[in-house]
Amino acid sequence: MFKRPDSKAQRIKRHKRLRRHLSGTTARPRLSVYRSLKNIYAQIIDDSLGNTLVAASSKEALAAGKLTGYTGNIEAAKAVGLLIAEKALAKGISEVVFDRGGYIYHGRVKALAEAAREGGLKF
Repeated sequence: MFKRPDSKAQRIKRHKRLRRHLSGTTARPRLSVYRSLKNIYAQIIDDSLGNTLVAASSKEALAAGKLTGYTGNIEAAKAVGLLIAEKALAKGISEVVFDRGGYIYHGRVKALAEAAREGGLKF
């Protein structure tokens, strides 16, 4: 009998494969994305020190009034992308490495990345 593969396990496998070649440094930290059904989260991480430098989420954008309504859509991802770029530039971070977290570069992940680029981050 054929057993359907677990989609979460497959995503984690893809993410581990990506992380073999991708890491954030002090000069170019890693912009990591995680999406759930209701929210989207982004962090800028310095892997050499193991520190999260900047973080943003759709929950935070909703609380700040930059977003109204449902937070699991493309508009929320755009708001989070602009918010993370704004926070990063305030901390002096302008260049990052994009880590899509094993997700396909499509939909909410793509919207977040493009909004971060519009906000001034380079990757």
